[in-house]
Amino acid sequence: MRLALTVGIRDGRTDTSSENPEFGASVGTSGKDGVAGDCGGAFSGKDPSKVDRSASYMARYIAKNVVAAGLASRCEVQLAYSIGEAEPVSIYVDTFGTGALDDEKLGTIVNDHFPVKPKEIIESLNLKKPIYQQTAAYGHFGREEDGFSWEKTDKAEVLKKYLNGRG
Repeated sequence: MRLALTVGIRDGRTDTSSENPEFGASVGTSGKDGVAGDCGGAFSGKDPSKVDRSASYMARYIAKNVVAAGLASRCEVQLAYSIGEAEPVSIYVDTFGTGALDDEKLGTIVNDHFPVKPKEIIESLNLKKPIYQQTAAYGHFGREEDGFSWEKTDKAEVLKKYLNGRG
């Protein structure tokens, strides 16, 4: 069984409305019979070791930093995991043609600069802190309060070096 998560950013904003399925967070599972489609349980519970929550936050963090660095004006990041495996089976970046670099190169850059194993994500985004009550109202994304570490764009400066081919 595989779990795929997708989070999209356009010009630094996220549209999490159900009317616009290309932005926000979506979670789909794939079993031996094919794709099960999007499901609504992505953020149920408070256990950051579940990749449906932690990897969605990391995908958000990655996409925001790619856009903030000027590497794209629109970015969608998909992290796909296999049950029982720490390493993602796929890291996919789609800039919808807005990327300063091709999407495959951005995927390599993402893999080089962002932790994508569940344990590393938890440590990097401080997901063991008691933050989940805050996320219960007013959503998980687009918040500037303390504790929403996936909203930071602190890697943008490091990523900007790729704009001039110095990466």
